[in-house]
Amino acid sequence: MKTMLIRPKFLNLTKIHFPVAAVVSIVHRISGVLLSVSLPVLIYLFGLTIRDEHGYTIVVGLIDSIPGKLTLVFLLWNLAHHFLAGIRFLLIDLDIGISKTTAARGAWLVHFGAAGLALLALGLLL
Repeated sequence: MKTMLIRPKFLNLTKIHFPVAAVVSIVHRISGVLLSVSLPVLIYLFGLTIRDEHGYTIVVGLIDSIPGKLTLVFLLWNLAHHFLAGIRFLLIDLDIGISKTTAARGAWLVHFGAAGLALLALGLLL
């Protein structure tokens, strides 16, 4: 007699609950792409600041605006998350923190650490 496999009738990605370690992995990849994409813009702005005084005042005006500060805080959160998740993955490669509970704890530390650093940066910018 054949046993029937119970398969899902539909795959709704909004109802799937990923473990926190999977979320860290996905956000780590996305943050790496965002850092790569933002790098040419940051290099251009840096070049504008060292070109002349007028370029410097333009960049300072961009950073002093509310959207500029929020963008800078987002980029700093992005960098902090990518950095902390990278350290977590290096530790996992060394077989440190690979059990289910320590992996989840490390993933939460990455999320809270990146958020704390972003809030610290926001406090320094305001």
